Amino acid sequence: MMRRQFLGGLAAAAVACSGRRSVAQESVAVSLDIHEREAGYEIPGDFIGLSYETAQVANPDFFSPADKQLADLFRELTSTGVLRLGGGSSEFTAYDPVGDQLPRPFEVFGPDTSRTVKHGTVNSPLALKNLRGFLDATGWKLIWGLNLGQGTLENAVREAAAVDEIVGSRLIAFQIGNEPDSFRNRYRPANYAPEDFMKEWNSFHAAILAKIPQAKFAGPDISNKVPYFTAFASEAPQHKDVILLTAHSYAMGPAGSPTSTIDSLLDGNPKLETQPDDKLDVILAAARNVGLSYRMSEGNSCWDGGKAGVSDTLASALWCIDYMLNLAQRGVSGVNFHGGGNGFYTPIAGAPSTGFMKRPEYFGIQFMRPLLGSRFLQTTPTGAGTRVSAYALRSANRDRLVIINKEDSPIVIKTSVTPKTSAMLLTGAALDSKGPIVVKEIPVARENTLMVPTHSAVSYRL
Repeated sequence: MMRRQFLGGLAAAAVACSGRRSVAQESVAVSLDIHEREAGYEIPGDFIGLSYETAQVANPDFFSPADKQLADLFRELTSTGVLRLGGGSSEFTAYDPVGDQLPRPFEVFGPDTSRTVKHGTVNSPLALKNLRGFLDATGWKLIWGLNLGQGTLENAVREAAAVDEIVGSRLIAFQIGNEPDSFRNRYRPANYAPEDFMKEWNSFHAAILAKIPQAKFAGPDISNKVPYFTAFASEAPQHKDVILLTAHSYAMGPAGSPTSTIDSLLDGNPKLETQPDDKLDVILAAARNVGLSYRMSEGNSCWDGGKAGVSDTLASALWCIDYMLNLAQRGVSGVNFHGGGNGFYTPIAGAPSTGFMKRPEYFGIQFMRPLLGSRFLQTTPTGAGTRVSAYALRSANRDRLVIINKEDSPIVIKTSVTPKTSAMLLTGAALDSKGPIVVKEIPVARENTLMVPTHSAVSYRL
């Protein structure tokens, strides 16, 4: 077995961050074996994605090729991304063939406005035509959510037909319903169960197929109740048009909880019942059992729109990188970070009239772009702190080593190989800093020592 061994230690240092006093650490030996012949999953080219509320399409000027700034921001993330339109507002929206004549109900719609902006919005042919132009301009593709919670079968068929006709080849799949495992005591009786959802889903599915024989589907787009996912997955082989399994995952929440902190985000909080690792294991096993890919279709740092001082900080960018690589390493086929409007966790904030800005998570997502198409090499770390993550990847015979250091001290790594002369660095002033986020190439001495600064991610070319 061929191996490369990376040896190093946490430098003894006292570094102030996040308003907390760091304690000087004794040097800790860290080793990292890379097993070159034990390759893992490959990161798909369309791994990167964003998620927006369907209600946003009620303003045809938002997702439009005329909005060059937003299109440029999407392209800077990737030219092969996936836009998912759904969310809670998808259970309040409808499609109207003559909806172009209606006034714009709002300019932007996101998790931060979903409780203050009136629901019941209407999407129109113009909005879909502009959306298609936006997708063409960015190179992105689309997953579209249909209204099951409060919508009619007739409207779902009419809307699906319009989306299929106008969006065309940019459409990946339809999702029927958003978080059906949360319908109980909301849109359905308290005893609403997975089998009830599947009966409804099958009814909508059959009607849509009767109108659009070539339609493809993804689902079940659950919140966190895995029995709804496994019920959907077990029936998927009966439908050759089901091409993707999806679910949501938020690291913590709600935003108002005192436990939703930077420490909880970076360390993980086992008391939070969002989607712990054991649930992800069940989801991935269910997907593999039926030969389908699993995509995290909606998620972020903290549900309920994100938390100020946590979801909009450097900490969220570092979490974002680690989260994406962790999921990709386990075989997840893609992630869609939820956002829109000016919510705290949205990667892109703003509006066409005021302009858009990059939030910290945007830089974390962008950090992933050069890694698309790479295959993970098995790594065995020993002695690293709990806030240090390491990933080794190979693409076109080029190896990369990504180190994410969320600790309060820099890391010094001694290697048995010589790195290339430069690396990509992402960092900021402190974990709770809202900016600026620094992303730049840094020189690397051609020697067997690598330095990873405090609160940073570095991608080394080997």
